[in-house]
Amino acid sequence: MLNSKENNLLIIEDDIAFANTLMRRLSKYDYHCEHAIDSNQALLSARRIMPAIVLLDMKLADESGLNLIKPLRNLLPKSKILLLTGFASIATAVDAIKLGADDYLAKPLDTKTLLSAIKTSILDSSLSSLVDKSINVDEVTLSTEQVEWQHIQQVLKFNKGNVSATARQLSMHRRTLQRKLQKKPKY
Repeated sequence: MLNSKENNLLIIEDDIAFANTLMRRLSKYDYHCEHAIDSNQALLSARRIMPAIVLLDMKLADESGLNLIKPLRNLLPKSKILLLTGFASIATAVDAIKLGADDYLAKPLDTKTLLSAIKTSILDSSLSSLVDKSINVDEVTLSTEQVEWQHIQQVLKFNKGNVSATARQLSMHRRTLQRKLQKKPKY
């Protein structure tokens, strides 16, 4: 197993069984995983191992994972932060992205989806380093509608195109979801 910074991955999750499952799954793909159960442990581990990827649970016992995004982003400006939640909603997806998360994933999630999100984040990072640094950040920031669209698409993909299941998971009426799907925002 490689132990370089690029393969360091921090899992911030209060559900120890789920964290252990993630660690076993990701270790098979040469990620050096470390686990933290609360914000104090998370920040200490982040300083120590300087992970390239952070998997952050949105609900940590009595804490919100959203409150950890900014401190982690300040400590790890080039790392990718992926927020995991069992309580997916458009509002929290928008908040997470605005706070600095790179992606927002609904639980439960399979290994293939997780690895795809990690690789996409790493690829996005590599591509952004090649982009001209004179581009204004506001020009590449996604609008609320774009973030909402991407989140809906992710949940729809997770539900294998089942609109009814997606609407239930998003706590949205099925017809409202269908209308939103018809109005793809411009990028």
